[in-house]
Amino acid sequence: MSSSSATPAAPAASRGAHVARRAALRRLAALCASPALAACGFHLRGQAEYAFTSIYLNGPKAAAFQRELARALEAGGNAKVMDTAQGAQVILDLPPVIDEKDVLSLSSGGSVLEYAIAMRIGFRLHDADGGEWLPPGEIVLRRSYTFNQTEVLAREAEEQRLLREMQSDGVAQLVRRLQSARKPA
Repeated sequence: MSSSSATPAAPAASRGAHVARRAALRRLAALCASPALAACGFHLRGQAEYAFTSIYLNGPKAAAFQRELARALEAGGNAKVMDTAQGAQVILDLPPVIDEKDVLSLSSGGSVLEYAIAMRIGFRLHDADGGEWLPPGEIVLRRSYTFNQTEVLAREAEEQRLLREMQSDGVAQLVRRLQSARKPA
């Protein structure tokens, strides 16, 4: 009887040692990978650092792009978004975002098979005296999707999802460009 009671305990002890060995190997692998990641320039995103302390967004107040940009600037950096241009160190001119939709391909019967959508985001960063912190620029985002007449509602939902993703991508790209802005000499 005593030999049968020792048998189940041995596999449990073996499993515990195996789990401990795997955990130690994972820690060792992470420790070895850290210098390699640091050497290639990888670092966590962290807080955004801007050369300015306050910014005014000069554009359509009700625009979804401007609201998302204001949230991104306030949440992820050292710049404060101002309600008026008077107290702001810099002014970001944002003309209305332009959404475009074009037919990309047609079937032999002339019905649409694929659409291409584009989003154009213009911008200019300057101070109250007119000094250019960033020259006028434009971010253009493009996506395409297939279209089927039998799935109209699903394709419309896909187009709206793509537009939301493009808007978020455009905000992220603009935030990165704002990080590179420098005070004019």
